[in-house]
Amino acid sequence: MSSSKTSIEHIDNSDVSAALHKVSDPETASITEAEVNPLRPSLLRLYGCLFVAYLCSATNGFDANTFGGLSAINTFVSYFGITPNNQGLVAALYVIGNVAGCLFAGPCADRYGRRFGMAFGSVICIVGAVMQATAHNLGTLMGGRFILGLGAVLVQTAGPAYVVEMSYPKYRGVLTGAYQSCFFLGTIVSTWLEYGLNYVPGAPQFTWRLPLAVQALPSVIVLMFVWFIPETPRWYIGQGNIEKAKEILVKYHGDGDPDSPIVALELDEMREVISANGSDKRWWDFRELFNSRSARYRTFLISCIAFFGQWDLPPTSYYFPLMAKTAGITSERTQLLLNALQTPIMMVAALSGLRWQDRLGRRPLLIASSTGMAICVAIITACTAQQAGKPVVGGVGIAFVYVFLVVFAFAWTPAQSLYPTEVLAFNTRAKGLAFMNLLVNIAGVFNTYAPPAAIARASWRFYIFYILWDALGAVVIYFTFVETKGKNLEEIDRIFEADSPKKASLQTNAQVENKAHM
Repeated sequence: MSSSKTSIEHIDNSDVSAALHKVSDPETASITEAEVNPLRPSLLRLYGCLFVAYLCSATNGFDANTFGGLSAINTFVSYFGITPNNQGLVAALYVIGNVAGCLFAGPCADRYGRRFGMAFGSVICIVGAVMQATAHNLGTLMGGRFILGLGAVLVQTAGPAYVVEMSYPKYRGVLTGAYQSCFFLGTIVSTWLEYGLNYVPGAPQFTWRLPLAVQALPSVIVLMFVWFIPETPRWYIGQGNIEKAKEILVKYHGDGDPDSPIVALELDEMREVISANGSDKRWWDFRELFNSRSARYRTFLISCIAFFGQWDLPPTSYYFPLMAKTAGITSERTQLLLNALQTPIMMVAALSGLRWQDRLGRRPLLIASSTGMAICVAIITACTAQQAGKPVVGGVGIAFVYVFLVVFAFAWTPAQSLYPTEVLAFNTRAKGLAFMNLLVNIAGVFNTYAPPAAIARASWRFYIFYILWDALGAVVIYFTFVETKGKNLEEIDRIFEADSPKKASLQTNAQVENKAHM
């Protein structure tokens, strides 16, 4: 069997130690970590390609804030006849569309390529946004939300897969982490647009139709430019087209040099690991997410990212207005402003944390972040319990909401796109991301609908769950998460063949660092 058709799943156990030795080979590390001018022409072109994929994250960011904000506009609510009885269903239809799309999001990106997945998903998102913006009855609005959710999961599966597979190895942490950070491009535009339109007297229809229409903006831009960016070299290797893969690597990673050491190394490792007959060629085959010890380990890790990243804190909309009122902030416009400030603060924190993903590693940052989140939620819980009649206590609670958001965004926001794409093997990456999106939506539904009822019954005591959950996250990450810092995607694949992937990942990091200082 040719090397291009050899899958990592077929490595014999006797070869694992040799594979791990290759991971820690100082010569390999010196090539991947060699100093490269981040502003050289080939990398600038690469950044342009990646930004097209980043807009897939912005697509999801738009809906995260748009509908919640519009629900507070009386003319919007009365026009469509939205009541407490149907509001939950209208909001949930986006998530239901996400769940339905998970079934074919992975196969779409696998069979036809990452670019096609982004383009097809964008078309569906545009259709959904147009239906919402032009809706004259509740049924059309609901149908538009479902279709928008359907398209969003397609771009959310293909987008991060494209970014991690195209990224230059040395800067993979920064470039892939930036994907999720662009989520805030959507939330910032939608939040501040709604805030600005709040000043229009009488709240005419365009004040809520415009935000619904703007949801299509990132999808329109993706659809315009996706045809001018290349498909990923790993996808071409999976199709058996090695020459095309090399051509792309030379242009974007090798700075036009066909004899570039980094191109030779990447191509060799891709041919060794990626199977031309893998499960990514079978749209119905999700077995490789569960059919081996290493596959189950990877699936466990992405499940942790999904649930620990979603159940970190109940949506602030449930208790932020109460804290603001208790602190003496009664102006609705001021409360909207405080809410709008959350997203730019989180985006700055996320962008600030990007570089530290490669400097400190994924594990230390996530452990520290989860520990800090548990402390912040404990303080918020204490303030919530004691804030009645104490404006200062309410003010402290509000302040620590922002501290929590900074602590979360600094490490978890980049990791939510970076870590899953790194730990998933090529043949299961798209389907694995689709599966993770399914888990994220399941966790999101719980975190949207459980807190109001739980808070009504248990009051501030319900927040104790989040304190314990964030603390548990730190413990789980410490004992189970592999370290992916400083390794190529194919090197990470070999780590999972070890008896203890976490231990092997830490050992290879230590070996490379020790040999680098000899």
